[in-house]
Amino acid sequence: MLDVVIIGSGPAGLSAAIYAKRANLDIIVVEKEYMGTGQIAESNQVDNYLGLVGRSGYDIGEIFLEDVKKLDVEFYEGEAIKYEKLNKYWRVTLDNSEVIETKTIIYCAGATHRRLGICKEKEYGGKGISYCAVCDGAFYKDKNVIVVGGGDTALDEALYLSEICKKVYLVHRRKSFRGSAKALEKICCKENVEIITDAQLVSISGEKKVEAATLNTGRVLKVEGIFVAIGMMPETSLLSEIVLLDEKGYIVADETCKTSREGFYGAGDIRTKHLRQVVTAVADGANAAISASEYISTLK
Repeated sequence: MLDVVIIGSGPAGLSAAIYAKRANLDIIVVEKEYMGTGQIAESNQVDNYLGLVGRSGYDIGEIFLEDVKKLDVEFYEGEAIKYEKLNKYWRVTLDNSEVIETKTIIYCAGATHRRLGICKEKEYGGKGISYCAVCDGAFYKDKNVIVVGGGDTALDEALYLSEICKKVYLVHRRKSFRGSAKALEKICCKENVEIITDAQLVSISGEKKVEAATLNTGRVLKVEGIFVAIGMMPETSLLSEIVLLDEKGYIVADETCKTSREGFYGAGDIRTKHLRQVVTAVADGANAAISASEYISTLK
């Protein structure tokens, strides 16, 4: 019987592992990607994490991972495919059919950005295509960029980038926006923001990095950056009958990371919260581990 099974080895999962291990708990980290460190690995450069400013996301992920390995934390390279509550304990089934019994689960599987689904999107990742303006906006100072989307995230990113970039094209596939009217009103007052509705990106071009994007209207926009803000997809497909999820599929949990079920904690991008960044994921991991430790103490 383990004390904690941690699902995911991104910043939240690795932070949870450090705090749980230092609390002298018996733990295992389950990660489906070989040596995976989460979405942070996709960031070309991180400029908003104290002590590691300017480092690539991949490097920061490796630093986090090495810190955890120094504590002799056990890792399983594979996927958890089933979760069951048994009285006060949990049963986790892995993809190799092994079954683990544990007192608690800290779920840090994260959320993935919705992709445009067009040719070369992956190829231009880190070379002009970004899914986070707060993370990468500074690289496009005084440059022309596109923000794709029509929700609150897209509007917020367009406003944020309007203070940094020379020109911002806000491209939305529909005529009306789903985001807040107040944010849209602010955008309309920005001289360097052009709103393009009833349009979709169909192709991207550039020799080594993004240089232009073509819309389905035939218009070609000369840009150096494309910020995709069309939503996130939380990795919660197995949890619909396990814990309470919100309407978008995120685990309902506060800063303690406690969910609707005792002994099950949600940390990182997977839980309901305002800001999804490395710094908040690391904080979640710590909080989840402390919450799990306190709960485990009540079982003795």
